[in-house]
Amino acid sequence: MNFRQLHQGPELLKIANVWDAGSAVLVQSLGVPALATTSAGLAWALGYADGNHLPIEEHVAALRRIARVARVPLSADSEAGYSDDPATVAANVMRLVEAGAVGINIEDGAGLPALLCRKIEAIKAAAAQAGVDLFVNARCDVWLKNLAPGRAVEEVLLRARDYAAAGADGLFAAGVTAVADIQALVGGQPLPLNVMARPALPGLAELQRLGVRRISAGSAIAEAAWGRAQRAAAGFLQHGACDELFDGAAPYPQINGALNAANADQS
Repeated sequence: MNFRQLHQGPELLKIANVWDAGSAVLVQSLGVPALATTSAGLAWALGYADGNHLPIEEHVAALRRIARVARVPLSADSEAGYSDDPATVAANVMRLVEAGAVGINIEDGAGLPALLCRKIEAIKAAAAQAGVDLFVNARCDVWLKNLAPGRAVEEVLLRARDYAAAGADGLFAAGVTAVADIQALVGGQPLPLNVMARPALPGLAELQRLGVRRISAGSAIAEAAWGRAQRAAAGFLQHGACDELFDGAAPYPQINGALNAANADQS
């Protein structure tokens, strides 16, 4: 099943976002139908802050390393495309496609929705010219950035219709958690709905019942890995706490074996 078909059901597409080739091997070993990157986790792994600070050359190189071990469709979070110029954004996205992406996320952030529309149009035109079926997931940050207090649903629906008209293939309403809001987004616009893991988000069965087509972990798994590593390192440095280093850790042979197997597939 290709990446586009995975958004059409019958199962809710669950994306445990990855940030490097090793995390891709780990997640892929759990039997997922697709991989997708977290822009935050990928930027952090390369020593950059999240938020369109990652040089496109570094992003392309990192995605190419992930694509090397990927055995399922791979989508890339392209943030805001690393430019306000739609033609430059399209060129950047096509570099990610050449590195192995079959889908992308592209976000509006705090910018004008009309700008994201122009970016989507430029991306779809470039993909069509290259003969690529690229799934463009339009990320709407109205909830994440509290851009429309008291009228978030109405604002997201307006943007979703514009993004769909520009050629978007999916709507990523990052930060929405309320059942009534999710219902309104599923029924009020034409795109398959993607939500992001949050403590207050309904469970998987409820999301599927509501008609959500995709759920993403976002940066949560990368944040959990950072937190676990930070606690282990602090305990070791402060107290020489060796036992804590191994509490809950994956065994060395398991990690090394998974990576040996992933690389053996290349031969």
